[in-house]
Amino acid sequence: MSDAPFANVAVLGTGLIGGSFAMAIRRAFPHINVVGWDRREVLQRAREQEAITHLGGSLLDAISGADLVYVALPIGATLDLLPELARRASASALVTDASSTKSAVCRAAAQHFHHGACFLGGHPLAGREQSGIDHADAALFCGANYALVGDSQSPAATRFEALLRTIGTEPVWIDAETHDWAVGIVSHLPQLAAIALANVVHDETDETGLPVSLAGTGLRDVLRLAGSPYEIWRDVCLTNRDNLVRSLDRLVQALEHLRGTLTSRELESQFGAANQVYKSLREVD
Repeated sequence: MSDAPFANVAVLGTGLIGGSFAMAIRRAFPHINVVGWDRREVLQRAREQEAITHLGGSLLDAISGADLVYVALPIGATLDLLPELARRASASALVTDASSTKSAVCRAAAQHFHHGACFLGGHPLAGREQSGIDHADAALFCGANYALVGDSQSPAATRFEALLRTIGTEPVWIDAETHDWAVGIVSHLPQLAAIALANVVHDETDETGLPVSLAGTGLRDVLRLAGSPYEIWRDVCLTNRDNLVRSLDRLVQALEHLRGTLTSRELESQFGAANQVYKSLREVD
């Protein structure tokens, strides 16, 4: 394997995303140094799984000497940490995040990163409903797109692009506002729709266990996202509220239209359009 684009990496937050990223770059570059920063018990588990090579005792300890700082924390924690990272990270370092909304994070970064370390917004378009280091996987990002927001011509960004391609993901450059609108429809809306549907099922279930006791695998497949923890999605809803409101309004309109076509031939066209979307997603896989 060729030399790594970065020699010393600090991963702040070694849960599902941070842990998977660390595993992926260590698999691609076995000699890379990866320092983790998280709760002590999480770091111990991350080292047991060989996601990291060193445990950061403090934030400064973790980022000292790092030429790549990868922030995989909840959005609120990321926003709180950006000012200190701008002050403390090495002048030659690239600081990048993995937050699933980009406008709030990139605005905050623009206020603090002026000299020294540079910031690049990022969002790996991969994941699963389980969280935590025990569900991390070196192959999690393989075949997935990876949204990037920032200066695509900077040397640090070019090196990070190369790193992403090496671990099997495809960089996609996009502006923060467009990113948040798009993921609001294809990622955040499905999550909230799953929560809403699960709550309907919950509220309709009686003391005999019906209707859940008659559910097949189809319901489980549809409600897979309902297993995602609130702690992950709270900050998403707070930082992408306007897009989510528009997306939910659009879904309500679609449901009302569907209700009106239940006994008409138009229902067939509704299924046809849905089948086309599903087919296109299967072709991507």
